Amino acid sequence: MMPDARPFEGVRILDFTQVLAGPFASFQLALLGAEVVKVERREGEEMRRFPLSPEWTARGMAPMWMAANAGKRSLTLDLRRPQAVEVVRRLAAGADVVMENFRPGVMDRLGIGHAALSEINPRLIYCAISGFGQDGPDRLEAGYDGRIQAMSGIMAMTGEPGAGPMRAGFAVCDLLTGMTAAYAVAGALFQRTHTGRGQFVDVSMLDSTLSFLGGAVAEWTAAGHVQAQWGNQAVSRCATANLFRAGEGHLLLAVNAEKHYRLLFQALGREEVLADPRFADWTLRYENREALRAIIEEALADADAATWERRLTGAGVPCACVRRVDEAIAHRQVEARGLLQEVETAWGPLRLATSGFRLAHGGARLDRPPPALGEHTEEILAEAGYTAEEIARLRAEAAI
Repeated sequence: MMPDARPFEGVRILDFTQVLAGPFASFQLALLGAEVVKVERREGEEMRRFPLSPEWTARGMAPMWMAANAGKRSLTLDLRRPQAVEVVRRLAAGADVVMENFRPGVMDRLGIGHAALSEINPRLIYCAISGFGQDGPDRLEAGYDGRIQAMSGIMAMTGEPGAGPMRAGFAVCDLLTGMTAAYAVAGALFQRTHTGRGQFVDVSMLDSTLSFLGGAVAEWTAAGHVQAQWGNQAVSRCATANLFRAGEGHLLLAVNAEKHYRLLFQALGREEVLADPRFADWTLRYENREALRAIIEEALADADAATWERRLTGAGVPCACVRRVDEAIAHRQVEARGLLQEVETAWGPLRLATSGFRLAHGGARLDRPPPALGEHTEEILAEAGYTAEEIARLRAEAAI
């Protein structure tokens, strides 16, 4: 490997995943150099046609699909046909990783599950992503982001008190699961450098989500506290870590430390609050939180949220305006970090989010556009040793 090579260059992934959790996982590995072959049915996966953006949907390139599938190559197969199954077996012989997110048992019935493929390639890492894992009473149940948000406790703790449960504004459980799967595959690849053996990786959406909710779990198991809806209140439950009206808008204060509490009221010009016995410590501040809110919002009323963000951050007080995504990606800090990278497509340049970290060398890079359906089928088969005549026969037999 060259010194600036990315961590997973040379790693070949056969990716049967669809919709979001699995594709997001393999996308993370593709950014770090893995060669990902995305296997789709001949009509393409459903997420290609999500209807939010009709122009892109008509192209089979819905924006959410592109965000999780750039950097990959697309191979179409009809896995109901024995010829297509044989293609998979041939490709798996030279692969490092297989990823799939069918219900448990589906790949086994097709003859390309872990047992069958690991017999062909003992070094193969086989990652199965499902709603509830490969064992347990609910293992055959379908897992969807909304269902897992409801089951895991996320919806019960999100939203304003008394307003009813609220799901997160994005597919949080899908993405947490995807990141968990990418981490698990990376760990298995590293372990293989010591053992020389592949292994089965079992990723559950419900388990992944509860793992990320470890703090809320411990609140119950250690202290008997049941999480409730806290609106925009921080998990610290500090009265000054919440959303406040500022002019005609809103400002999120992240004031959780005594130092920041003092800086806040100094910057607001309300130093007398620091001596008010009602707010002498964090417990009293919480008990008198409505009175404290009234003081803060009265002070914030004389300017808009953006002005207060500049004033308070300049004074060392952690806070932020509430931004939309389009505003967030235009922020100077995001632009300076280069989180979004540009890739050329048939419809012009496209900017997509990449990894949330930097490496000193060999970092994430977006070097392929999202693939058109089946765009690389013949190329991939030729690399696997299929002749032009064999590929033409597979196409005539509707296997590809």
